[in-house]
This record gives sequence, structure tokens and C-alpha cells, in this order.
Amino acid sequence: MKKENKCVDINVSANVGECNYSPGAAPIAPAGEAIIKVPVELAVLNVRTNLAAKITFPEPVLEIKDIKKRVQIVQCKLLLPGVAAGSDPFVEDSYHLFIKGFVRKNIQYASPCFNSGVCVNSEIRSLTTDVPFECVVEIAAADFDRTPQLPFLNARAEFDFFRQQELGRGFPEKDHFLSSDLSQFHQNSSQFYNEMPFCELISSNITEWDEALDRKPFDHHANWGEGTFESISEKMFLQFTVKVLQKQQVRVAAL
Repeated sequence: MKKENKCVDINVSANVGECNYSPGAAPIAPAGEAIIKVPVELAVLNVRTNLAAKITFPEPVLEIKDIKKRVQIVQCKLLLPGVAAGSDPFVEDSYHLFIKGFVRKNIQYASPCFNSGVCVNSEIRSLTTDVPFECVVEIAAADFDRTPQLPFLNARAEFDFFRQQELGRGFPEKDHFLSSDLSQFHQNSSQFYNEMPFCELISSNITEWDEALDRKPFDHHANWGEGTFESISEKMFLQFTVKVLQKQQVRVAAL
């Protein structure tokens, strides 16, 4: 029978029994009557950025019929400095919000399938693509509606005990080896499970300009000016509003 290999023997190293408690630290909040923990609005930001891209179609395009756009955020992180527990937090002049996302575009276009010289027969097709963007927003401390609660730093501290040992043969009887015990390890550690700020996307506005780069006219269609292209240059001015929140303990009037 194969012997089971255990890294930790729970019967020896762990104690299963009752746990006692003591009241925790008072919440950081203005005076009131009831304590609740809710998402609190830290700031509402109108973010602006510029995008430029080249989009290539899989086939010739006669004309673009419509473009549907949607802003999608995949990262919105407020960078906060840590503070040691029990100390006064250092108030920063500004904080940085890292934002990453893309504009999802669905382009509907007409692609010619027959050209008689008099009329052009086309098929309506679509191309979906993502135009990425990434930026860092510096937020002045005065622009916060409510100050973020800074994360407490984890801490580890080692300590030792003095030990006196005999030196053994070859040393005077009155001399001893004075040091700590290398066979023991002692440590005090603290971990804090802080609330991370998060974002909500409120609204967006896009102003764009698309221009064909390689448009070629049809033969025998000079009077109409018809032609096709396969790539466009795109420039966008993107504006969107994000709300930065954080779960905090607050005091409210009791019902």
C-alpha cells in the first residue's frame, strides 16, 4: 500500500475549536447613527483622447453605408499609494487613473459584384474591428468628490530569542556560544484586505473622419465618378465619462 505523503499534518499543526473576538477598529466616516458599507462616488471624469488608425477591407468597397460604434473599457485602475497601519496617510497632490479599452466598429459597406458600364450591382457586407486606445489620467486631489481610502500596507517582522550553548571540547569551560537559535524561526505578520476602487462607464461621444486611401475609378464610368477602395484612414476624437467608486463604510441616519 502506497504511503500518503502529507506536507502538513493537520492533527499536529492545526487547532480546531472555538474562536473568540474583540471589537474591531471604528470605521473611517463622519458622525452618524448607522454604519453601512456601500460604493461611494470618488470622482466623475470626462476623459478625452484622439485615435488614428488604418482599416483595410477584405474586398473592394464601393461606398460605406453605415458605421456603428461602441466604446468598451477593459481596464480602469486608480493607482493609490499604500500607508502603514496606525500612521497618518500622506495626502498626494494628484492620483493616476490608468484606462485601457477599444472602440468596437461595425462598418456596413457596398461591395461591387457586377459592373456593366451603365450600372453597378453590389452586395451589402460588414466588417467588425476594434480600434484600441490606452491613456493615463492625472486627477488632482482637489477634484475628488470624496477622498479615496488608501490601502494599508502588509507587514512582516522577525524576532529571535537569545540562546547560550556549550562550546564543547577544545574551549575553556567558562566560555559559551552566545547567539540566537538557528533551528527556530519567529515572525509576526499582518495582512490587510483593502477595497480596490473601480469604474463605471456612463456615456461616450465620438467624432470621426474616414477617408479612402487607394480609391480607383471604374473604366468607362468617368461621368459617374464611381470607383472602389480597399483601405481607409480613420481619425477619431473620443470623449467618454467614467465614474470612479470605492466601497467604504459610512454613517447614515438610522431609519
